[in-house]
Amino acid sequence: MASEIQTRVLRKITWRIVPFIMLLYFVAFVDRVNIGFASLTMNKDIGLSPTVYGFGAGIFFWGYFLFEVPSNIILHKVGARIWIARVMITWGLVSAAMAFVQGATSFYILRFLLGVAEAGFFPGIILYLSYWFPARQRAAVTALFMAAAPLSTVLGSPVSGALLEMDGMLGLKGWQWLFVLEALPAVLLGFVVLALLTDRPEKAKWLGEDERRWLVETMNEETTRKAATASHSIWRGLADPRVLALSLIYFGTSAGLYTLGVWAPQIIKQFGLSSLQVGFLNALPATAAVVAMVLWARHSDRTGERTWHVVLACLLSAAGLAYAGLAAGVVTVLVALTLVNIGISSAKPPLWSMPTLFLSGPAAAAGIATINSIGNLGGFVGPAMIGWIKDQTGSFIGGLYFVSGLLVLSAALTLLLSRAKTAPVEAVTQSH
Repeated sequence: MASEIQTRVLRKITWRIVPFIMLLYFVAFVDRVNIGFASLTMNKDIGLSPTVYGFGAGIFFWGYFLFEVPSNIILHKVGARIWIARVMITWGLVSAAMAFVQGATSFYILRFLLGVAEAGFFPGIILYLSYWFPARQRAAVTALFMAAAPLSTVLGSPVSGALLEMDGMLGLKGWQWLFVLEALPAVLLGFVVLALLTDRPEKAKWLGEDERRWLVETMNEETTRKAATASHSIWRGLADPRVLALSLIYFGTSAGLYTLGVWAPQIIKQFGLSSLQVGFLNALPATAAVVAMVLWARHSDRTGERTWHVVLACLLSAAGLAYAGLAAGVVTVLVALTLVNIGISSAKPPLWSMPTLFLSGPAAAAGIATINSIGNLGGFVGPAMIGWIKDQTGSFIGGLYFVSGLLVLSAALTLLLSRAKTAPVEAVTQSH
């Protein structure tokens, strides 16, 4: 049973940290996937084929891949406050510059630079949460943070659809307004981060002295307990086979997630709807996902089980993508996209609770960044393959089946990892 001080401290740090980082991730995700709505009119305006669009939308993740690990190591050294602020300001500026793309080359360059600018944000926050929350509470807190991704679709889709209706105002296209106006919050919040974010529990003046002491001692005890089996060095974090396995599992979930972000608006619009209608309809599947992922993560924390919580969620999203390929109307495609949204969103919190159970310190910074950077290459492969297959066949079906197959592979790899002697899921079970 939780002690009074534990309950009090966890409530305080949750309210202080989680809503704010959710807001940051909300803005990050809007800027990352608003390309899906911009494409409804931008592609025709600047002459982008499905292949070029899919490749350019996904090339974001190559910038992410190349700069993720160094960015997270820097965050561990200089502190989250300064580094997260830097990340947000630079990605906001690059995202606004997307309004001025002229064709394929500038589209590729700016999407790549957006990945470079944003590298380190997501794994940096995952690492940051491991400084503040004990392992047992981490999946639920991670789920709240990650709920900002589907929430950004719920709220951002209607806004993006409405901004496209500003076409012609002050001589700008609707998609140009979309990029500029949705980039401003990132720049402004970068400066807010400098004022509000606290690097470590030791510096938390907003906690009482007894609360701060309890939190520091609790987190230090957890680190000491983990010390006997955890990898600490950067190179061990990079070389750990469990890191590679989790990277490949995350690859499939990322392919599914960014297939939704990049292509879902076009998949819905093919049934003859306006941009504003697409905006509202695209919000519905993500609404269901927000609720499902939080409940699923709480269940994972309560039972101490991670493997099947990842496996079942991956299989659900795989089934949804296959069904989306067969959908013949708006209602059936929305049902299919709802299954995909729920599965993808629900898989991530239990998956992200695994790495910090066997990695700590610089190894955690490097390992988490490695999983995120390699895994996020799925965000390149999924959208790019769908664009290429659509150009070849004139249909979304083959591409959706391809991404569905990647998610089945993620489920299979999760089961294999749980059977390995070094599997992090064993550590999870033992910790409960």
